[in-house]
Amino acid sequence: MATLHPMSTNISPIAPDITMGALLESYPGAQRAMFAKYHIGGCKSCGFRPDETLAEVCERNDNIAVDDAIAHIQEAHTRDLASQIIPTDLKAQLDAPDLPSPQLLDLRTREEHENGSITGTELFTQDKLQEIMGSWEKDREIVIYDHLGTSTCMDAAAYLQGHGFTNVKTLRGGIDAYAQEADNSINRYRIEIA
Repeated sequence: MATLHPMSTNISPIAPDITMGALLESYPGAQRAMFAKYHIGGCKSCGFRPDETLAEVCERNDNIAVDDAIAHIQEAHTRDLASQIIPTDLKAQLDAPDLPSPQLLDLRTREEHENGSITGTELFTQDKLQEIMGSWEKDREIVIYDHLGTSTCMDAAAYLQGHGFTNVKTLRGGIDAYAQEADNSINRYRIEIA
């Protein structure tokens, strides 16, 4: 299977025999969606292996109808895409003097943040989370990003939305896409996985 850009809009349909690893690669929010509706994949007791197929996971979890699970994952993916902002749109909003700028939150490490970030971004720390929960307006526009726009961003956005924040988005493709598509003055880097 080809490697897809995180949260790509050009993805193949889901088949029952897709492995969970391939499913999560194409639909990064699938695990969150499966857990929310079926309590699958959120903890050790309800987890799954990357080589299991979606059909196998559904069968051993109360014989969930695979077609229903597929429809749910696709609906969740559509919602995830709708809650994203593309890099060039964010750049235009940040550069427009007549538009309010969103609050930018960086989920990466301090070292990554200091290596290059979008101007005006704050590092998302435990202290920052306490400040957000304690004093930020619930309708404040917030854009969250990490390196590649992974499901980590969607999870953080879902957490804030679950606590009443109504205008939370994620940056599609993360800082890497932003640096490539909207602001090439930001350092790009690769993370090597051992």
